[in-house]
Amino acid sequence: MTTRFLQKKINLKKVTVLVTASLFAISCGSSKNVVTKKKTGTKTVAKSENLRKLDSKFDGNISKSINKILKDAEKYIGTPYKFGGNTSSGFDCSGFTVKVFEENDYKLPRRSSDQAETGNKIDIKDVKPGDLLFFSTAGGSRVSHVGIVHDIANDGEVKFIHASTSKGVIISSLNETYWNKTYLHAQRVL
Repeated sequence: MTTRFLQKKINLKKVTVLVTASLFAISCGSSKNVVTKKKTGTKTVAKSENLRKLDSKFDGNISKSINKILKDAEKYIGTPYKFGGNTSSGFDCSGFTVKVFEENDYKLPRRSSDQAETGNKIDIKDVKPGDLLFFSTAGGSRVSHVGIVHDIANDGEVKFIHASTSKGVIISSLNETYWNKTYLHAQRVL
């Protein structure tokens, strides 16, 4: 092997390692620090196969404050994704949740991983509109995405509104294979 070929091979390995490390380090939210009071509850882990057969305890009643949060979230449907964004010109996932809750006088931490430690963890069967869902889109158990529970169908299907990297602010279903596999836990902040 020539020296030039070996150098290219080494450079390619360095680039691969750098790209892999960067993808692992990227969280949906920015790295801006926010100080907030954190309440933690018991950790509940749901298995993906159980999410599709959800026997929800939600009774269909939504408070006025949660209904307002959902209406405010809906007005941003179609807003494009923007890394670090937290305005109507573009959102990342945690910027979206911060903005919607802020418009309703609730303060959330800026990063999705910090939001995942705010409030109380709840079992997926106990979720209701307004709760937050957390995902590990990079694999493993590290929180990298957040969405707001939008509604729960009669069959238990959980739909959530979030800022997706590919489609901007949309409503998705926890029954979708991608979201089902990357789901970590739910958190009640209200």
